[in-house]
Amino acid sequence: MDNTAAINTTKVKKKSSPLSHFFGRAILYLILLVGAVIFIFPFFWMISNSLMSLGETITRQLLPKVPQWINYKEAWEQANFSKYFVNSVLVTLGTLAGLLLTSILAGYAFGRIDFKGKNFLFGIFLATMMIPESVTLIPNYLLIRGTIIPLPGGTWINTYWALTVPFMANAFSIFLLRQFFAQIPKELWDAARIDGCDHMRFLIQVVMPISKAPIMTVLLFGFTASWNAFQWPLLVTTRDTWRPLMVGLYGFVQEAGPYTHWLMAGAVITIIPILVVYFLTQKQFTQGIATTGLKG
Repeated sequence: MDNTAAINTTKVKKKSSPLSHFFGRAILYLILLVGAVIFIFPFFWMISNSLMSLGETITRQLLPKVPQWINYKEAWEQANFSKYFVNSVLVTLGTLAGLLLTSILAGYAFGRIDFKGKNFLFGIFLATMMIPESVTLIPNYLLIRGTIIPLPGGTWINTYWALTVPFMANAFSIFLLRQFFAQIPKELWDAARIDGCDHMRFLIQVVMPISKAPIMTVLLFGFTASWNAFQWPLLVTTRDTWRPLMVGLYGFVQEAGPYTHWLMAGAVITIIPILVVYFLTQKQFTQGIATTGLKG
């Protein structure tokens, strides 16, 4: 009797297990679907409004009756986006060049070279990640203005250097590359030393070719931060000479007033480069995050 009861209980469990598994996955997918709708709807609303006429945006329709593709041309010309776009490209390229140089060299030094006080210095770098960005605005502004130390030209306000130099070093990027470089097998360094390699040659010929994923991750984060920069460029620029796209969009918001269709078209223009870069580097980005461990 006991064996028969055990067999019947097992059958009941086997019959109920697939059903509970189905409901569990259904609830999980439902939660994910709701979350996806919440995150996607603002982008859908923005794109939809960018293709509407002014009257359709006022009546708050969900979809345009006839897509108004000319809104993008009007927004580009009305807000002088061509100038701001070029400024954003130049600022982003300069920032990324400096960020890669400092992050790769510092990450390699912390990950592969033993020197006195390395752990203490690296701990200070990590501690800076906990400081809010708003706290550093005034000290950075005083540095850029030339109040604390003398600068070439007296001040960097309204210059290219004010928009790039403060962001050419990043504690998170150094940390990310340091963690990856620290996982590289020591046998590769030993073999390179036998062939007469020094640290710089080993970094360029061995480490960097096998570190494309984390380097692309640093590039993507750096590009996104530089392209989306608003508060700092607004603070250190008073003229349109070097103002980037986000500041130009803000000025357009003030000037355009109720022209919501142009505002949304301008917003779509500003996020297109970010989406293009992300989709081109998505594989390297996910691989870089997944393969970068927390080795000490």
